[in-house]
Amino acid sequence: MGPAMAVADIGTQGILMDPTGAHLGAWQPGTFQGFSVLGEPGSPSWFELHTSDFKKAVDFYESVFHWETASVGDTDEFRYSVMNEPGGDDQLAGIMDASSFLGTNASSWFVYWEVDDVVAATEKVVALGGSIIQAAEKTPYGTMATVADPSGAVFKLRAA
Repeated sequence: MGPAMAVADIGTQGILMDPTGAHLGAWQPGTFQGFSVLGEPGSPSWFELHTSDFKKAVDFYESVFHWETASVGDTDEFRYSVMNEPGGDDQLAGIMDASSFLGTNASSWFVYWEVDDVVAATEKVVALGGSIIQAAEKTPYGTMATVADPSGAVFKLRAA
């Protein structure tokens, strides 16, 4: 979306758009490593791309970031891959084939924020002027909800 930009001596940031239309940020650390807490209340717990061009997205992220991917579902009803840390065991993010519900809309990245109680967090979102897009529901991956802040920015909530 523009050239990489130094942020004082703390690092270099870039704002990119992948070939499926999803926007994302990249960070090269300087004196500031970036966030280091995951999966604790108040921190990110998962990152997920919903894309209308699954193969193009997987190929792009494997090529650009050297992520290793593993398929966890490959049917027309559920196509999903996880991106693993190169040379490691940690899962970094997921890519979902969302072509059945995105239509011609652009692909999007979502951040899942870990909370203690998803229902209480969605109530707080509403009390602060936001909205609930998808109410809390139990899944095999924890209780999750999709919400938006007062400006319309969408994010997801998760409690393990």
